Amino acid sequence: MIQPGATIGILGGGQLGRMIAMAAAQLGYSCHIYAPEEESVAAEVSARFTCAEWDDHAALSAFARDCAVVTYEFENVPVEAVNVIPSQLRAPGTRALEIAQDRLTEKRFVEELGGRPAPFAPVDDETGLADAVAQIGAPGILKTRRDGYDGKGQWRIASAQDAAALQLPGPGLIYEGLVKFEAEFSVILVRGLDGEVRFWDSAQNVHESGILATSSLPAASIAGEQVAEARKLAYRVAEALAYVGVLTLEFFATPDGPVFNEMAPRVHNSGHWTIEGAVTSQFENHVRAILGLPLGDTSTMWPTIQMTNLIGEIEGGINRLLSDTRNHVHLYGKSEARPGRKMGHVTKLG
Repeated sequence: MIQPGATIGILGGGQLGRMIAMAAAQLGYSCHIYAPEEESVAAEVSARFTCAEWDDHAALSAFARDCAVVTYEFENVPVEAVNVIPSQLRAPGTRALEIAQDRLTEKRFVEELGGRPAPFAPVDDETGLADAVAQIGAPGILKTRRDGYDGKGQWRIASAQDAAALQLPGPGLIYEGLVKFEAEFSVILVRGLDGEVRFWDSAQNVHESGILATSSLPAASIAGEQVAEARKLAYRVAEALAYVGVLTLEFFATPDGPVFNEMAPRVHNSGHWTIEGAVTSQFENHVRAILGLPLGDTSTMWPTIQMTNLIGEIEGGINRLLSDTRNHVHLYGKSEARPGRKMGHVTKLG
């Protein structure tokens, strides 16, 4: 157990790091942010900020010396950068990153643990894409194996003709067959240093243009009926990785049971509702877990909850949002609103 007053290092300077830092401060810990971007909304609420590139080993080493533990706020932190951090300081570590950063590796890993992803095939060139479409069928989605998020690095393939006409960006792609689903839902868990695992209730997710729009509780009945099976897979993933902290798996609820979509080895957008809606938020429990503290209660405190992402310009501004007394507004302090950019979220309780 790491006592209050210690410093938590966070790799990445975005809104997830910001909310981790705010939860850490409540428990008496300070945070040191490491990120290559000068504008960091996480650094605004943290004690220290190192702005340096991921390949700056001297800066990473100096950062690590200031920290009692080091975590990360997004899964695209280069593994090589994390490996500069002494292994005893890393939480969750690098294995989860290595898997989550490659969609092909991730799906094969989940299959080995008994999970069922959408049908998939690796693609490196036009011939490989044609073969994948012939094998899996269309429609489907072609994705980069690495780096894509919030709908980026994805191309919808409606037919074999679509595939033949597409100019591939290069090798390192994966083709996935479309899943006919009735609902999307997340399984979010926290695993402590001692191996204890706790789950939050699963929210139903709605995406627009590849970006999460809303997460609502309770989820549709078909999703609720499949949560238990999905949790078993999430538990096996956490155990296989000897994971510490918050881990998220996303699923499609189908007539044949839950289909695995993707995992995120971190706190997750679909868990933002837990700040006001659960006894202990995902951010506080992540902090507790990586510090070796007792985990908090993950029970839901309201009968209905909806978290809505605020993307791009916020229509009506903060006054409109606050005029509904059930709303809890979180703005991330980003200086410029752009289409597709998450500027904050609002959680409506009851």
